[in-house]
Parts: sequence; structure tokens; C-alpha cells
Amino acid sequence: QVQLVEYGGGSVQAGGSLRLSCVASGYTYSAYCMGWFRQAPGKEREAVAIDTPGIRQYVDSVKGRFTISKDNAGNTLYLQMNSLKPEDTAVYYCAAARMWNCGSWSNTRMYVYWGQGTQVTVSS
Repeated sequence: QVQLVEYGGGSVQAGGSLRLSCVASGYTYSAYCMGWFRQAPGKEREAVAIDTPGIRQYVDSVKGRFTISKDNAGNTLYLQMNSLKPEDTAVYYCAAARMWNCGSWSNTRMYVYWGQGTQVTVSS
């Protein structure tokens, strides 16, 4: 049974930091890339960052502030979020896509496994 479980959401003031974790189980980690998405109220889900072998990519709005990483076992994904802004407020999801689809990393339809999401709230 495939599971992706996110941890680490919460409330923080603007300028603060949070670290999200996503623990995956039930599939062959090396055959998938993993990424972070977010969805704010009334908005579409958007890609935030992706970790693939040899490259990490970020949406422009978080570059220089967020860092995606993965543990050596390949089953835990992290998102270090610094200098948080109120516009970062959203439900954050981790997701996994089959490796051959990772080139289209920002396309939510490429991801086959999703976590349940964790709320991040940034107050001004």
C-alpha cells in the first residue's frame, strides 16, 4: 500500500521558517521523483519544487527561500522554507511521479501518488 505522509506544517509569522517532511512507503523509490505542491484557498494547485536525480527545480516565487532535499534512503522528502511570506499560505502536498514523467515536473497530472497535505499559515 502506497503512502505519502506529510509533517511539519503550522503557523508562523512572516520572515519565519518551517521545515516540511514527507515520508513515503509502499513503492520503489528509485523509480519515482518526488515534489512539493501547494494549494491556496480559491486557487489551483501549483508546483513548488521537485527533486530528481542530479537536479532540483523550483517555481520562481520560492527560489532562494525554499530548499528541497531527500534523505539517503530516498523515502523521505524535505522542504526547508525560509523567509516565509503571507502569500506562501497554503496546504502543502508531497507527490511522486514515475521517473519518465519528471521532465514535466510542474504538471500535477504527472503525479500518481499524493499525500494528504499539511497546512502552512504565514501571518503578516
